[in-house]
Amino acid sequence: MPRVSRRAFAASAAALPAASYAQIPGANDRVRLGCIGVGNRGDQLLDAFLTHADQQVVAVADVNAPYLPAAAAKVAKASGSSPDTVKEYRRVLDRRDVDAVVIATPDHWHALQFVDACHAGKHVYCEKPLSLTISEGRRMADVARQTRRVTQVGLHRRSSPLVAEAVKLIRDGAIGKVTVAKCYHHRNETPMGIGAPADGEPPAGLDYELWLGPAPKVPFNRNKVLYKFRWFWDYSGGQLTNFGTHYLDVIQWALNQEAPKAVACLGGRFGTEDNRQIPDTLEAVWQYDGCLVTFSQFNCNAAAGNVKSGTIEFRGTQGTLVLNDAATVLEILPENVRVEELPALSPLEREANAKQGRAVRQARMPDVRRAAGDPTPLHARSFLDGVKTGSATTCPAEVGHRSTTATLLARVALMQGKTLQWDAKAERITNDADSNRLLGYEYRAPYKLG
Repeated sequence: MPRVSRRAFAASAAALPAASYAQIPGANDRVRLGCIGVGNRGDQLLDAFLTHADQQVVAVADVNAPYLPAAAAKVAKASGSSPDTVKEYRRVLDRRDVDAVVIATPDHWHALQFVDACHAGKHVYCEKPLSLTISEGRRMADVARQTRRVTQVGLHRRSSPLVAEAVKLIRDGAIGKVTVAKCYHHRNETPMGIGAPADGEPPAGLDYELWLGPAPKVPFNRNKVLYKFRWFWDYSGGQLTNFGTHYLDVIQWALNQEAPKAVACLGGRFGTEDNRQIPDTLEAVWQYDGCLVTFSQFNCNAAAGNVKSGTIEFRGTQGTLVLNDAATVLEILPENVRVEELPALSPLEREANAKQGRAVRQARMPDVRRAAGDPTPLHARSFLDGVKTGSATTCPAEVGHRSTTATLLARVALMQGKTLQWDAKAERITNDADSNRLLGYEYRAPYKLG
């Protein structure tokens, strides 16, 4: 990763407000962290950051009070000191002893907390997807640049050495020209899915009003909070933006392209009987320069595997490269290359050629490479290094915004039932003016994006 000299970093940092610059730790100091959202993924991020000795979690915040004692106990066990526990994230941002924050709240809160943190002089690690809408993501990336904050979006495959190797292989032509990239999310949820509970009262300890934040005010339903918020449009783009953004990030990186030219998306609730809003079956298709990209979400049929149990497939003219879901196995399946034009064959000739092709492919052994498990601690390491030295992180806000945009565009295409043409420079849909209204949304009062 590119680095800047200490002198150059100090010179650029000197242009920041004095209080912000004073909060930047030296290379040998611990980065003082505030964790905003410590349930589920937030708890996993806490584990990842606690593996590094040069951090100190000084505060944790969550609107769900039962999460806080466990988070504080985990920090105390790892570091010997207990962090302060608070409900409101702004109390973390107000602290002068917090250098950086780790945001792992529901998607509809990311933009507000990210922008407020940057304006408060904090560096920001934010979980993916970066935003709920494209206009939010653009604002987040712009504010990060304007305030000169170090940022890292939680697309942690960017920090996987094996994924980086896959990207290099593809860019170097190991499988020829990639014309198709496919990714998948398989999970059989039929017939009950997440269930269909009646509306009711929030559980003790959950501040539901604060959990909603900028989202529309609706009656409490236990399926709309905590992890299951991902099945409802007001808070998430569903698995399309949850898992899909991970995969589209890798695909865009490997293709060396930062945006699609067009997108279409179809889907619906075909097999589940719960109260979800998002589809249980969905197919998104993006057109890139010289490559078609698809994301398949199949949640109401047998969760059969894909080619070599891969989650991401790059199909090239000379082979297929497959990555599994955990980004721990990379496999290259070689392909025969035709050196003459396709002839008009008789049935007997076709069968003979097919047998010969199968024999050749079986004789050519696939190239399999393996790596260690979850790269999230490496992603946390990249962020800590960026805060301490000014080095570039593996997935800054601008990169995370571009990858999130691809999946958010597919969400808009699904809602509109149209194939959309995308101007990545202007960040506007060019063939359907009405669809541009879905690039953002109006926050519930009194919330405003700074």
